[in-house]
Amino acid sequence: MKNIEAEVRSFLSKEEYEKLLDFFKENAEFQKEDFQETVYFDSKKDLRIQKSDHFSKIWLKEGRMHDDCREELEIGIKKDDFWKVEKLFLSLGYKARIRWKRKRVQFKWRDINVCLDFTKGFGYLIELEKMVSENEKEGEHKRLQKTLSELGIKATSKEELERRFNYYKENWEKLIK
Repeated sequence: MKNIEAEVRSFLSKEEYEKLLDFFKENAEFQKEDFQETVYFDSKKDLRIQKSDHFSKIWLKEGRMHDDCREELEIGIKKDDFWKVEKLFLSLGYKARIRWKRKRVQFKWRDINVCLDFTKGFGYLIELEKMVSENEKEGEHKRLQKTLSELGIKATSKEELERRFNYYKENWEKLIK
């Protein structure tokens, strides 16, 4: 079975973020709170490394950024090896294209992974995601869209996600200071 992530996401105001955080604290199973740093490399594929309070990983996503469903490959590494892996990729000629710094609060709700994020310089977001097989991905993505709507949140369009991502990509070094 392929490891495919079905996902919907939306930007939030600070007020929406806080309201959803309170809602999920009351109605969902808390998973973890995390501070994450992610480095995106300038490769032909979506190649990243990430360190958090709990772990580090090498991460490859197939397809295009902001696709509804994408195959993922993750390799867990020792938390303290993040810097070694970054040095390895830089030594191989990859350049750090983007660096995220975010706080993530994660819940399990209705068998869905719910992530509430604040990314420095990018903003507040909600992500609803679920790992599925190839034949489940379309139906699951529709269910996630419906669930987001039930929460009173409109999914941010791919065009808006792309526009804001590109702005961040061009300005991240100033935005994360």
